[in-house]
Amino acid sequence: MSTPQLTADAPPVAPDPVTAAPQAAIRGRSRGGPSRLRALDGLRLLAALMVAAYHYGGRNGEIAQAWGGSPAHQFPTAAPLFAYGCLGVQIFFVISGFVICLSGFGRTLRAFIASRVSRLYPAYWAAILLVTAVFALPWVAYKALPPSEVLTNLTMLQQPLGVDRVLGVCWTLWAEMRFYALFALCVVLPGATRGRVVLFCAGWTLAGALAQAAHQPFLDTVLMPEYAPFFIGGVGLYLLHRYGARDPIAWAIVLVSWLIGQHYAVAGLWHALSATAFSYRSTAGIIAVVTLGFALVAAVALGRLRWANWRWLTVAGALTYPFYLVHEHLGWVVVRALHHGLGLPSYATLLLTVGLMLLLAWVLHRFVERPLTPALKRAINPRR
Repeated sequence: MSTPQLTADAPPVAPDPVTAAPQAAIRGRSRGGPSRLRALDGLRLLAALMVAAYHYGGRNGEIAQAWGGSPAHQFPTAAPLFAYGCLGVQIFFVISGFVICLSGFGRTLRAFIASRVSRLYPAYWAAILLVTAVFALPWVAYKALPPSEVLTNLTMLQQPLGVDRVLGVCWTLWAEMRFYALFALCVVLPGATRGRVVLFCAGWTLAGALAQAAHQPFLDTVLMPEYAPFFIGGVGLYLLHRYGARDPIAWAIVLVSWLIGQHYAVAGLWHALSATAFSYRSTAGIIAVVTLGFALVAAVALGRLRWANWRWLTVAGALTYPFYLVHEHLGWVVVRALHHGLGLPSYATLLLTVGLMLLLAWVLHRFVERPLTPALKRAINPRR
């Protein structure tokens, strides 16, 4: 399996996501009561499609084997743009910061844990088993992991345990889990208040900078200095949403997070022009995509996208997480079958593959997430 990291040579695969926002309605507070932030669902799907574009046409690796050559040859015009799709991960993390802060207010620690576990694991378990089963088929060109490693992957702790991943994208879930743990211990456990959230943001920002200077692997693992600014920025944007746009402290949190976040994005994803590199991401382009991600979530937080209230966005939000989980590895199989087996043109193959992965995501949502998520939540928190 591929092992992408946040470097110029191997940029991140990505969120829900997820970047995994609660499957239940993403709701905001307004004078008229709670209202669903459907535009945030749309942003989640947009970030997932960015990542899919990167995986299918913005990098080399296994996808080149599926295409039968470099994606740069399949999409000579679009491939340089697809290469920026990896920044969908950073947008996922901003959205996650917003949503997790939203879901932390008024919840006990047990209820918060039940919400996170029930949201992440059912579709994840199904994706692990599905990808393993498909890769075990004799006519599939990709090898499944040994049974012991597959079983370890079911815990979602394979990375710290040094076990190969069934899903390349699950490195982002490991980042999400660490964010959830920090937020739960520092904010949810003592009780979420504006002051505690502000202190959490300030403390994590400073601790992340100190961890970067200390060069201690343990501190890097716990504090995630390269990803923290995006989560913290999302938390700051939720403070603006909850307490109003005239909150200077919340704006300061967002501004500092954007300044630090763009630094880490450029440091990880930029490289000098090279004839041997698959693509070139300019500094200006990286900063622009990061800025766009912050700006779009800010537009949701401040109500500027309230007009985007179409019901289909709710469905889009529900499909984002399972799509994110299955699209990369199963996409390799589908691309190979459509492009080589049926001889479809590159762009037709790309669009049809995305469509089939969205259809599979609907199946997982309908038959896995909808029955198992509430059942698992009740099992963890029966008195909610």
